[in-house]
Amino acid sequence: MSEVTATDLYEVTMALSYLREGMQAPATFSLFVRDLPPGRGFLVAAGLEPALDYLSRFRVGASDVKEFAEALRRPVEDLEPLHGLSFDGQVRAVPEGRLVLAGEPLLEVTAPLPQAQLVETYLLSLLCHQTAVASKAARCVLAAAGRPLVDFSLRRTHGPEAGMQAARLSSLVGFAGTSNVAAATRYGIPAAGTMAHSYIETFASEEQAFRAFARTHPGPVTFLVDTFDTDRGVATAARVLKDLGLGPGCGIRLDSGDLGALARRARTALDEAGLRDVEIIASGGLDEYGVDRLVRKGAPIDVFAVGTKVGTAADAPYLDAAYKLVEYDGRPVMKLSSAKVTAPSPKQVSRGPGLRDVIGLVNEESPEGTEPLLRTVMRGGLRTEPPDTLAAARARFEADLAALPDDARRIDRPVAPVPMVSTRLTVLTKVVRHRIETRTGTGQ
Repeated sequence: MSEVTATDLYEVTMALSYLREGMQAPATFSLFVRDLPPGRGFLVAAGLEPALDYLSRFRVGASDVKEFAEALRRPVEDLEPLHGLSFDGQVRAVPEGRLVLAGEPLLEVTAPLPQAQLVETYLLSLLCHQTAVASKAARCVLAAAGRPLVDFSLRRTHGPEAGMQAARLSSLVGFAGTSNVAAATRYGIPAAGTMAHSYIETFASEEQAFRAFARTHPGPVTFLVDTFDTDRGVATAARVLKDLGLGPGCGIRLDSGDLGALARRARTALDEAGLRDVEIIASGGLDEYGVDRLVRKGAPIDVFAVGTKVGTAADAPYLDAAYKLVEYDGRPVMKLSSAKVTAPSPKQVSRGPGLRDVIGLVNEESPEGTEPLLRTVMRGGLRTEPPDTLAAARARFEADLAALPDDARRIDRPVAPVPMVSTRLTVLTKVVRHRIETRTGTGQ
C-alpha cells in the first residue's frame, strides 16, 4: 500500500478538480480537536515526527495515479494531472510532548491547495491516534505517582504498527520500558518482560519452571506467580530466589485477582524471607483508573505493567478532530455549520503559567508573560531543523505536566482548562461570518 493512496477518495476528487480549475494558490488548513473526550483534562500533542516524515517523502507516482484511476473507474489519463504532485509547503505545529487543549491547533499546513488537500486524511490519522494514546499513557504516569510503568500493549493494539506507536508514545511521557522488542531497538527504549503462564504450565511444577528460567537467564529475573495459586507461587518464588542467591533487581509479577490484597500478602512473604529488595510488578487489565485505585489504597506495588486499555486508549479511542480550511489565497474563510463552526485565518496559541492559553491570529504579538506554542517545523517541503528526540519531547511533557492545574490532573472527573480567544480573532470571526451570511443570504 502506498502512503499516497492511503487517503479518502474525496481528497483525490477535490485535488483533481482544483488542478483542472487552476486553483493552486496557497491554502492554510488547521488541524485541531473540537472537544476533549470525557475523562480528559488535557491532551498530549503526538504524531508530529512521523507526520513530517510522511510530508517529506510525499510524491504522487505513476502507480498512485493508476490506483486513483481504478478507484474512480476512469481512464488513467483523466488522473494524469496528479502525477508528480509533491509537498512543498509550510507546516507550523505544536512540538510533541506539549499539552494541548480543545480548539487549539495541533498543526497548520500552508501549501498550494491541491497539496494541502491531498494530505488531510493521513495527517488526521497519524496525529489523532497518537495524541489519543499519548494522552492515555500520560494519565497513567499521573496515577502511578512516581512508580515506574512498562508498556505491555503490543499483543492487543490495533495492529503491529499501532503497537510500535504505543511503545514510542508511552516512552515519550515517561514509561520506563516496553515489552516490544522492535520498538525497544528502533527507539532506544529499555526492553522489559517476564514469562507467560504457558511457560509455567509446560513444567511439572512452578519450582521447576522458575529454576529453569533462572538457569537460562542468570541475571535479575521476574517470576510470574499466579498461574495456579498466587500465595503458593509467591512462596515458591521466594524459595528459589533465596536458594540461588538472587535478590536485588529481581521481582515477582501478579497478573490477576485482587492485586492490592495479593500484593500486600506477597510483600509480607517476601520480607519475611529476607527478600526486601525483590520488587512486585502488577499487570492484568490495568490503566490509569486501576493504577490510581491501587496507589490510593497504598498497595505495595513497585512497577505497573499496562497494556490493552492504554495501547488502544480504550475509554477514549478517538478524538473529535478536524482539518479545516481557514484561509485561501489570502482570504480568511470559515465554516458555519451548526455545532461545527470554525474560526478563520492561521492561528497561534500563546501559553501562560498554569496553561492559561490564548488562541489568537498568527501575526498577533503574544501577550506578556506567555510563549507561542506553534513553531515552524517545515518550509518549502523540508524540515527546518533535525528530527526531534524522545528525550526532548519528554522534557517538554514533564514541564507542561508540572504546570497543569490540579483540577485537570485528576484521574476521576478532571476539569480541563479552557483557552481564551483573542480580541482580534473574535473580531475577525464576526467580520468573516457577516461577509459569508451577506453573500449567501443565510444571516438571521
